[in-house]
Amino acid sequence: MSLSLDQVYRIARLARLELSAGEAEATASKLNGILGLIEQMQAVDTTGVAPMSHPQDVHQRLRDDAVTETDRREAFQAVAPEAEAGLYLVPKVIE
Repeated sequence: MSLSLDQVYRIARLARLELSAGEAEATASKLNGILGLIEQMQAVDTTGVAPMSHPQDVHQRLRDDAVTETDRREAFQAVAPEAEAGLYLVPKVIE
Protein backbone atom coordinates (compact mmCIF):
# COMPACT_ATOMS: atom_id res chain seq x y z
CA MET A 1 0.00 0.00 0.00
CA SER A 2 1.34 3.42 -0.84
CA LEU A 3 -0.11 6.80 -0.03
CA SER A 4 -0.83 9.43 -2.63
CA LEU A 5 -0.08 13.12 -2.07
CA ASP A 6 -3.81 13.78 -1.63
CA GLN A 7 -3.91 11.23 1.19
CA VAL A 8 -0.84 12.80 2.82
CA TYR A 9 -2.45 16.25 2.64
CA ARG A 10 -5.65 14.81 4.16
CA ILE A 11 -3.70 13.18 7.02
CA ALA A 12 -1.84 16.45 7.59
CA ARG A 13 -5.11 18.36 7.70
CA LEU A 14 -6.56 15.89 10.21
CA ALA A 15 -3.42 16.30 12.33
CA ARG A 16 -3.69 20.09 12.00
CA LEU A 17 -0.35 20.28 10.18
CA GLU A 18 0.49 22.57 7.31
CA LEU A 19 2.80 20.99 4.74
CA SER A 20 4.50 22.60 1.78
CA ALA A 21 4.74 20.64 -1.48
CA GLY A 22 8.30 19.55 -0.71
CA GLU A 23 7.42 18.50 2.82
CA ALA A 24 4.40 16.57 1.56
CA GLU A 25 6.52 14.60 -0.90
CA ALA A 26 9.16 13.84 1.75
CA THR A 27 6.45 12.84 4.22
CA ALA A 28 4.78 10.61 1.63
CA SER A 29 8.12 8.92 0.97
CA LYS A 30 8.72 8.31 4.71
CA LEU A 31 5.17 7.06 5.31
CA ASN A 32 5.36 4.74 2.31
CA GLY A 33 8.64 3.35 3.68
CA ILE A 34 6.97 2.70 7.05
CA LEU A 35 3.99 1.04 5.38
CA GLY A 36 6.36 -1.10 3.30
CA LEU A 37 8.14 -2.26 6.45
CA ILE A 38 4.79 -3.13 8.04
CA GLU A 39 3.85 -5.18 4.96
CA GLN A 40 7.17 -7.05 5.21
CA MET A 41 6.59 -7.82 8.87
CA GLN A 42 3.04 -9.01 8.20
CA ALA A 43 4.35 -11.37 5.52
CA VAL A 44 6.43 -13.30 8.07
CA ASP A 45 4.89 -16.64 9.09
CA THR A 46 4.46 -16.52 12.87
CA THR A 47 2.37 -19.65 13.35
CA GLY A 48 3.54 -21.55 16.40
CA VAL A 49 5.37 -18.56 17.86
CA ALA A 50 4.11 -17.68 21.34
CA PRO A 51 3.54 -14.00 22.08
CA MET A 52 6.12 -12.43 24.37
CA SER A 53 5.99 -9.42 26.62
CA HIS A 54 9.73 -8.84 26.20
CA PRO A 55 12.17 -10.07 23.52
CA GLN A 56 14.56 -11.40 26.15
CA ASP A 57 13.78 -13.71 29.04
CA VAL A 58 14.68 -11.29 31.82
CA HIS A 59 13.18 -10.76 35.24
CA GLN A 60 12.96 -7.57 37.27
CA ARG A 61 14.82 -7.81 40.55
CA LEU A 62 12.40 -6.70 43.23
CA ARG A 63 13.05 -5.62 46.77
CA ASP A 64 11.20 -7.19 49.67
CA ASP A 65 7.77 -5.70 50.23
CA ALA A 66 8.43 -4.41 53.73
CA VAL A 67 7.03 -1.35 55.49
CA THR A 68 9.72 1.28 55.95
CA GLU A 69 7.62 4.30 56.98
CA THR A 70 5.81 4.81 60.24
CA ASP A 71 2.02 5.18 60.33
CA ARG A 72 1.38 8.95 60.60
CA ARG A 73 -2.27 8.95 59.56
CA GLU A 74 -3.47 10.34 62.90
CA ALA A 75 -0.97 13.22 62.70
CA PHE A 76 -2.02 14.05 59.15
CA GLN A 77 -5.72 13.88 59.94
CA ALA A 78 -5.26 16.03 63.05
CA VAL A 79 -4.38 19.01 60.85
CA ALA A 80 -7.05 18.27 58.21
CA PRO A 81 -10.03 20.65 58.10
CA GLU A 82 -12.47 17.73 58.45
CA ALA A 83 -11.90 14.01 58.98
CA GLU A 84 -14.18 11.24 60.16
CA ALA A 85 -13.61 7.50 60.69
CA GLY A 86 -10.13 7.70 59.14
CA LEU A 87 -11.38 9.47 56.01
CA TYR A 88 -10.90 13.04 54.81
CA LEU A 89 -14.15 14.92 54.29
CA VAL A 90 -14.18 17.26 51.31
CA PRO A 91 -16.86 19.55 49.87
CA LYS A 92 -19.09 18.11 47.17
CA VAL A 93 -17.91 19.40 43.79
CA ILE A 94 -20.09 17.38 41.39
CA GLU A 95 -23.86 17.45 41.60
